[in-house]
Amino acid sequence: MEAGTTNSSNRRESDLVNRARMLISCPDQPGIVAAVSQFLFEYGANIVQSDQYTMDPEGGMFFIRIEFDLTELASRVETLRADFSTVAEKFSMDWSLALASQKKRIAIFVSKEDHALLELLWHWRAGDLNADIAMVISNHNDMRSLVEPFGIPFHHIPVTAATKAEAEQRQLEVIGDGVDAIVLARYMQIVSPSFIQNYANRIINIHHSFLPAFVGGKPYAQAHNRGVKIIGATAHYVTDELDAGPIIEQDVQRVSHRDNVEDLKRIGRHIERIVLARAVAWHVEDRIIVHNNKTVVFN
Repeated sequence: MEAGTTNSSNRRESDLVNRARMLISCPDQPGIVAAVSQFLFEYGANIVQSDQYTMDPEGGMFFIRIEFDLTELASRVETLRADFSTVAEKFSMDWSLALASQKKRIAIFVSKEDHALLELLWHWRAGDLNADIAMVISNHNDMRSLVEPFGIPFHHIPVTAATKAEAEQRQLEVIGDGVDAIVLARYMQIVSPSFIQNYANRIINIHHSFLPAFVGGKPYAQAHNRGVKIIGATAHYVTDELDAGPIIEQDVQRVSHRDNVEDLKRIGRHIERIVLARAVAWHVEDRIIVHNNKTVVFN
């Protein structure tokens, strides 16, 4: 890593020492913003960013993301959490509070395609992904020589139909308690419901299609057969229903009748890289609130 990149990264980290991020969802009603703002003011916090969204001012849900700075945050955060619970209870809030200085640790799952994995590694090395990549897990050994030069642990855990349950148990053992989120960077295995329940709304998948169209396998072949004029990619949280979890980010590119299946795959790989990198960045920066099967993304 170049010295300039390291210094820039260090400056960003030092700026975040006393910064916290609060995500709140609750039934919409008067006084929510005033109550939260007054609480933070009385604590001596300085709000540096605030974004909000209401589904319906009368009877809908209200969502807000607030970033604030508070002197000596690390030593005061537990007291702040306890005191804020009174405000949260009054407005029936579902809320979370995260320290920006505590980087989320992610595990990347990959199979044989490297483009989505490489994009995340490049963003991480450049300091543009505010997370720690704890490990890469793969059902093949192909990516080992690519990952290990980055100084990131690589774990090869083969998966077959007969050994799937055993393999997933081994994956959970390797991950342990030290991972906040899992990224499926073209991991070509269906994750079981029992595995998913350990990481609800914390497993991000990149699907090589503009969902809800062309779910399942070979979406580019499906798209080509339909003669589509636009292809895309979708990053979403993984749920028990295949390719039907809350959508985080999507993007598209125009194609034509001249493009064959291989052309669509090549174009699609570029879209997948961009879409997954955005989704992971927004997740680790606490910019996403999941409500039912939808997301509110403050980007």
